[in-house]
Amino acid sequence: MKESKFRMPTAYTILFILIILVAVSTWIIPAGTYEYENDVPITGTYHEIEANPQGVGAVLKAAFSGFYDAVDVCVFILMVGGFLGVVMKTGAVDAGVGTVIRRLGGREKWLIPILMLFFGLGGSTFGMWEETMAFYPLLIPVFLAAGYDAVVGISVILLGAGTGVLSSTVNPFATGIAAGFAGVSLGDGILLRVLQWIVFESAAIWFVMAYAARVKKNPSKSVVGVGAGKIQVSMEDQVPFTPKRKVIMTLFALVFLVMIYGVIPFDEMGLPLPTLGWWFPELSALFLVGGVIIGFIDGQREDEVAETFVAGCADLLGVGFIIGVSRGITVLMNDGNITGTILHWGENALAGAGAVTFTLLVFLIYLPLSVLIPSSSGLATLSVPILAPLGQFAGVGGALVVTAFQSASGLVNMITPTAAVVMGALALGHVPYDKWIKYVWKLILYFLLLTLVFLTAGAVLG
Repeated sequence: MKESKFRMPTAYTILFILIILVAVSTWIIPAGTYEYENDVPITGTYHEIEANPQGVGAVLKAAFSGFYDAVDVCVFILMVGGFLGVVMKTGAVDAGVGTVIRRLGGREKWLIPILMLFFGLGGSTFGMWEETMAFYPLLIPVFLAAGYDAVVGISVILLGAGTGVLSSTVNPFATGIAAGFAGVSLGDGILLRVLQWIVFESAAIWFVMAYAARVKKNPSKSVVGVGAGKIQVSMEDQVPFTPKRKVIMTLFALVFLVMIYGVIPFDEMGLPLPTLGWWFPELSALFLVGGVIIGFIDGQREDEVAETFVAGCADLLGVGFIIGVSRGITVLMNDGNITGTILHWGENALAGAGAVTFTLLVFLIYLPLSVLIPSSSGLATLSVPILAPLGQFAGVGGALVVTAFQSASGLVNMITPTAAVVMGALALGHVPYDKWIKYVWKLILYFLLLTLVFLTAGAVLG
């Protein structure tokens, strides 16, 4: 049987194809607009206006126009990348994990909840996902040596961080970008997302611990076989958790705590705490200053800090490109005067649809879209500017649309073969993809049903 040579195109190619399709649509779809109040379309005010079809020149300029329109988001993402680059170079994160492993020698089962909470918090707060790749060679041998299989080691990292990303509270790459394009604060809807993270992370920990206990008791219960996928790593070579690295980890956590505080609208929540009202410019400055301070505490020279920070920015440059190209699609639709018409069609299609129906439909729509565009930032930039205004017609706030988006994107990215992290983790553990699906499908189903419950509750109570 001849092997298929088809390969899924990159996110960039898909987005450029969409740009061309949108440009063609401006020649076909009638031009129209709404009257707006506080950037929210007013129901019943749609009216047709003069057409402005977009040609080849507009297609070529669309991505660049998108960069101009989303420059604050792009710069923020680069600053986060620079900050993470400096922190990872200090070795503080590796040292902290290594210390926990050594102190729990002989009681490795407690590593499962401890490490899953660590990775879950990282995924929920700063989108820890690609950064987890460094931990697989470290942790898989630990769990193999303790009598588990490679699937347990992979699950602790992948499901721990993946569940955090699915239930993102202030994740700048998913929640932050989506909230910005939905016109809501990062703090809007945070209580629902925090509760979601607690429930989902608890379910993931229970699932992994139950499987690990079965494998420990009866190795034949392993989906791959105990001892499979062993990676030789010397545990004596781990980075020491020095007092300096402890200070760095404290500052690392403090930066994210300050970010969380800065974006929460305490005044709107009726709490007697000062509201800072921070957004992308202030948060960008926070990560820049945090990275510089941590670099100097680590003893890096001025030029080292600068080079490391820039290298960290470069690691996320691809994310910035995707955001710019994605935003170019929205710019093209606006320039072609078809955004209002599409909203009008959506308004008519959703006529009579309540908040619950609309919210669940948004979540279901995002499931296949997340397979097509695995980049959460690119998908948010592309779709949220359209779906968030549609939510207004159904009485659904932008924060709930953001939650539906990130839940679908996070769920899909734990199992889709288009996710580089999933395939890379399985390759490191020598776990076949079909074995991973056989193992994890029940948890994914639990998450799907739980998400529907949370979104329904959010729509009812919102």
